[in-house]
Amino acid sequence: MVDRTLDASGLRCPMPLLKTKLELNGMSPGQELEVIATDAGSARDIPAFIELSAHQLVSRSEADGQYRFVIKCGG
Repeated sequence: MVDRTLDASGLRCPMPLLKTKLELNGMSPGQELEVIATDAGSARDIPAFIELSAHQLVSRSEADGQYRFVIKCGG
């Protein structure tokens, strides 16, 4: 069960990533954020950002042009 959901559907790069960063900044360590995006760049940008951050990518999926990520907020 996620703590928050960010629906970035319809937003174009780089907005899904920027909104993801802002949302994570307002969360406590250990909380989980679900991000839903439709921009194909998100499939590359969000995992790349997570790799360079204290956050953890819990899961990712893609179906019917919709990308879903579950991210655990790091400290």
